Amino acid sequence: MQNKSPPLTQFEGVIEPTGNIEQLAPTPFRRLPYNIESEKALIGAIFANNRAYELVSEYLQPKHFALTQHGRVFEACGKLIERGQIADSITLKRYFEQDKSLSDIGGQAYLDELVSSAVTVINAQEYGRIIHDLFLKRELINLGEDVVNRAYKSEVEDNAIIQIDSAEQSLYDLATSGSYDGGFVEFKETILKAIEIAEAAHKRESQLAGIGSGFRDLDRLLGGFHQSDLIIIAGRPAMGKTALATNISYNAAKDYLETNGDEGAVVGFFSLEMSSEQLAARILSEQSNISSDRMRKGELSSEEFTRLVQASQSLHKAPIFIDDTPALTVSALRTRARRLKRQHKLSLIIIDYLQLISGSSNSRNDGRVQEVSEITRGLKTLAKELHVPVVALSQLSRQVENREDKRPQLADLRESGSIEQDADVVAFIYRDEYYLEKAEPKQRTEETLEKFAHRVANWEERISRVHNTAEIIIAKQRHGPVGNVKLMFDGQFTRFGDLDFQYEESESNN
Repeated sequence: MQNKSPPLTQFEGVIEPTGNIEQLAPTPFRRLPYNIESEKALIGAIFANNRAYELVSEYLQPKHFALTQHGRVFEACGKLIERGQIADSITLKRYFEQDKSLSDIGGQAYLDELVSSAVTVINAQEYGRIIHDLFLKRELINLGEDVVNRAYKSEVEDNAIIQIDSAEQSLYDLATSGSYDGGFVEFKETILKAIEIAEAAHKRESQLAGIGSGFRDLDRLLGGFHQSDLIIIAGRPAMGKTALATNISYNAAKDYLETNGDEGAVVGFFSLEMSSEQLAARILSEQSNISSDRMRKGELSSEEFTRLVQASQSLHKAPIFIDDTPALTVSALRTRARRLKRQHKLSLIIIDYLQLISGSSNSRNDGRVQEVSEITRGLKTLAKELHVPVVALSQLSRQVENREDKRPQLADLRESGSIEQDADVVAFIYRDEYYLEKAEPKQRTEETLEKFAHRVANWEERISRVHNTAEIIIAKQRHGPVGNVKLMFDGQFTRFGDLDFQYEESESNN
């Protein structure tokens, strides 16, 4: 008598039997990982006590079961329980009879078999994790086959780097899908973590809870850059956004070297506007007191070039990693940041600048506002996921230029209110000297020379008061006060610094 093969059904791209489970295999030599006994035991536990469903429903879904009929029974249990009804073999029989699919799951006899496989509620969560883990392994096998098949294709625009980024993103999505980590944490655990953070800050020489910017008064107001925070530094062009970002990068990396990792940070700098060489030249200019413009034009004396080489020798040890790939998507940026975190213990991310990040194709179709909203949400998620501060530079809208007082406000953030909403800190860079230089007086028609000279003197007096200074306006701080901080700014060397007179005044007031 000829043996008949069991009928086949399609499950998540894998051919599987509804009869003999031993047929479930992608090749004659290996079978996909599964554990039917765990699936039957979990469903049996739900039949015995519906509380077992609550223990696994947060992360376990019908598609995670190897057998389609088990997934359908699990889904039906969820629907009945959510309606406030009891889910057991009797109610499930009636449920499947209504849509005439009882035979598809093996009939009443199979439901009774599931009842006999029941385990205690205590073990239900462990069985749920086994089912979820085996599902991930099956998906990992499918993903690996997709990566191999895609690599064999010879499409010119689908190069290897794009495929690697795509594979890493797929792996990340798989790793975070239905994760059974997280959920509620007891208050006493969070209190202990808060005490640990406060203790670490107390023991530090700098007394900062976060990563120091290297600027005394700014750190005093912010307490450093805190883990999981999204910090937006915004300003109009020529205000010094990139200069401040490179200064912060170097200061954090230098502190990391000098304290053997106890303070400071390993910095990942995503430069979407400038090349890595231009960025490095700025840091060299700052540390060697040599104009970056003269460096670029090759106008250095032998003594200056020697000083430049000496500065580079001390700088090359700084743990700063620069990625100057243009038009990165949030997804690609996240993939590269995760890789740097894994390889070099990344602890600070800086992005120059936010508006040059590309959104997904879907958000681009929905308009620029929606695209920027997706980008800021993605950056905040990245900060929380990697547990590092993310500092993103941002442009401001032109409406600032139309006001008499050109100090930026939150409403000036360009293209989306979601920047203000998602950010933990919003800081603006403002340099009065920049606008005063543009407003240099010109003699008016029929104006006397004396009046013109008086206007010029007033202008010179005003510009002398703000010469080489910048104002950092903290317009939003989720965990602390807002306020203004004045810094020194030397445009020749693209360098910010502390203003000593401000420090002395604050010390005398205390």
